[in-house]
Amino acid sequence: MASPTDIRKGRVIELQGAPHLVLEMLHRTQGRQAGFVQTTLRNLNTGSTTTTKFRSTDSVEFLHTENHKLEYSYEDSEGYHFLDPETFEDTVLPAEFVGDQKAFLTETQLYDVLYVDGRPIQLQLPNAVEMEVVEAPEGLKGDTASSAQKPVVTSTGLTVQAPLFIKKGEIIRVSTDDNSYLGRA
Repeated sequence: MASPTDIRKGRVIELQGAPHLVLEMLHRTQGRQAGFVQTTLRNLNTGSTTTTKFRSTDSVEFLHTENHKLEYSYEDSEGYHFLDPETFEDTVLPAEFVGDQKAFLTETQLYDVLYVDGRPIQLQLPNAVEMEVVEAPEGLKGDTASSAQKPVVTSTGLTVQAPLFIKKGEIIRVSTDDNSYLGRA
């Protein structure tokens, strides 16, 4: 058990029997009262975010975490299969674990998977991923007076607004934060 003053952004603590990732941490003192640590935590099981205060007399349990770079292989009825490039061990993440992030999974690309106490807890996407364009309508001639865009569909089924010059078969970079076009790869 540790003191709440040891809490840092990015660490994982156990709260109410579930692992929580520390998103923000602020140490506060109020006049003559004892100080406290105010944190914003994300429950790694449910994905919900809460704000919690810890008094200096409270104790906190930190969980052992590791980040593994795993290569996405394929999806089947068991879930999403990731391969460890060093040990060639296959890790299967269930569909509910991956959720909406599946639109950014492309084969042979490396992704960070957060392990807490030896079991995978969270898939961490990079800021941008490279995807192949499988559908791109023709741009209209004379539509280039401003930065006109058209919807293109990537190999994962994600629809992205891209410039008119993007054609089928090209590789583009897509932001994982807001699904926006970042450029050609």
